[in-house]
Amino acid sequence: METERRNLVLVVMGLLLLASGVKAWTGEIRGRVVCDVCGDKSIGPEDHVLEGAEVAVLCITKSGEVLNYQAFTNSKGIYTVAETMPESERWDACLARPISSFDDQCTRLGEGSKGLKFNYNRPSGFSHTVKPFVYRPASIPSYCA
Repeated sequence: METERRNLVLVVMGLLLLASGVKAWTGEIRGRVVCDVCGDKSIGPEDHVLEGAEVAVLCITKSGEVLNYQAFTNSKGIYTVAETMPESERWDACLARPISSFDDQCTRLGEGSKGLKFNYNRPSGFSHTVKPFVYRPASIPSYCA
């Protein structure tokens, strides 16, 4: 339902931009947040996605404007940020970083999950997928040894 509503809003915004004579551009950034239960730096059957994890995405547009987005993961551990704007204002570079995990057990940020910078060079209508952010428990369960 949320995805359908977001897509409808993007379509309407795109139509409004086209009606005004401005070429519209739509971008999307998505990624996952996972709990690495055994802290072994690999995603396996013992691991699970984190619903409700908070992620911040900061993008700089071609014109130099800084846009700050906040997203939360869904039941599949996926977060999405999307925007429709004039082509001349499209994203140029972005930084995605995890903010918090609301899972009681999995609260420590894993190595390499501090944040990711990337250039956004996708054409309109395409998404950029960020590698998963990983949290791990404060203490590793005994069955992991």
